[in-house]
Amino acid sequence: MNNRPIPSRKKQAQKKDERLRKIGATGYNKPVRTPKHKTKSHAVVAKDGDGNTKLIRFGQQGVEGAGANPKTESEKRRRSSFKARHAKNISKGKMSAAYWADKTKW
Repeated sequence: MNNRPIPSRKKQAQKKDERLRKIGATGYNKPVRTPKHKTKSHAVVAKDGDGNTKLIRFGQQGVEGAGANPKTESEKRRRSSFKARHAKNISKGKMSAAYWADKTKW
């Protein structure tokens, strides 16, 4: 007979996803800054309702968005242009980079 202990479901659930550890995230759907990444400013391990997970990197390194409360007229135009340009991809939901860029940077 096999004498190896069988890991409990609780321990398996507590085991952290390797992708979360790699980017330093505390959980799924929680974006983090990646200042050492060559091209992308943020990363997130996205998880949808079906249990699918995906590492998504988004945002151009070194560029600031207009923010949630744009003050100048040009920042307001940049924000609305971004949302119009990426509206189709933003509507795809959590599994797209545009969704996270819109939520985090704009």
